[in-house]
Amino acid sequence: MTVSDSDGDDGSPVAARSSRRQERRRAERKRRRRVWIWITAAALVIVLPVAIIGGYLLWLGSSFDDTVGRIRNAFPKDAGRPAAVAGATNFLLIGSDSRSGLHDSLSGAPTGERSDTLMLVHIPADRSGIVIVSLMRDLWVPIPGHGEAKLNAAFSWGGVPLTVQTVEGLLGARIDHVMVADFGGFGAISTALGGVKVWSDKAFTSKNMPGYSFEKGENRLEGSAALAFVRERYSFADADYQRVRNQQAFVRGTLQGFISAGTLTNPGRTQSSISTLARYLAVDEGMTASVAGSLALGFRGLTSDAIHTLTLPTAGTGTSPDGQSIVYVDEARAVTLRKALASDDVIPAITSGALGDGRN
Repeated sequence: MTVSDSDGDDGSPVAARSSRRQERRRAERKRRRRVWIWITAAALVIVLPVAIIGGYLLWLGSSFDDTVGRIRNAFPKDAGRPAAVAGATNFLLIGSDSRSGLHDSLSGAPTGERSDTLMLVHIPADRSGIVIVSLMRDLWVPIPGHGEAKLNAAFSWGGVPLTVQTVEGLLGARIDHVMVADFGGFGAISTALGGVKVWSDKAFTSKNMPGYSFEKGENRLEGSAALAFVRERYSFADADYQRVRNQQAFVRGTLQGFISAGTLTNPGRTQSSISTLARYLAVDEGMTASVAGSLALGFRGLTSDAIHTLTLPTAGTGTSPDGQSIVYVDEARAVTLRKALASDDVIPAITSGALGDGRN
């Protein structure tokens, strides 16, 4: 037997070692393939939902931006506007029961349509809560270029820009964004949210919309019941004051509904709620879906206790020189609110009692 015959035998030590090396290499290649399969699968598990959610949010934002009304030149060009407070955001919510006149007044053209509701929504820099400050529509205040008049006349005479200018002068606070809402659409919004929970401090039956009654305590409102709740004033001895409190309760409940887990984790409800809201809302050009989304993310997990309501302090009612029923601003107490807005200390002022109970 030659040497070559002996060394080339399949059972030789050399051949055995070579075979083992090949098996190890094949096993290593299989192991690496399994690792890459698992890595790829894990990446898909992570990336696909993010991509789907991201695409959904992008579509939702685009839908809002395409549907919502836009207010051009919403802000006055006066160089003397109050300074912005770093990090804090102030929204002016203007409500009306008449959508036809409302949109004609957005640009500043006089139409005779008066604002039905005015609220400042203040968001502090630390996002510790939300403050809703109601402004009585019959407040007797200076309106730039027109002298003293009822606050809601500003919308009639100069639309959104004059209303912003008037409120900024009244509160000494800069308005960052404006939302003009048709309160007639709040019934549809409450339905889209699956109902809005409100707290009523008294039981009453609507005279404005007969057939609707509300209990003292918690009520769940949907559809036309929501309209009956926010519109009613004839059933109350203090008329507009109680109506303002009811509107505050409804806006508070609506905000809580939008930021609740039941809405944010339910894509169908989120889409329906935002689409419905956009149909009854007009906003300034800087108020995009991305701006609203970033604010909403800051309020994840916010409880109803962190949503505060108050009314600009008043000093009773009277009659204007031309015979109108008017409401006077309590200047002594209003100063406290102005200072709190300027220093971004509204919530501490509320919790400390410096602003009273906010009910007038």
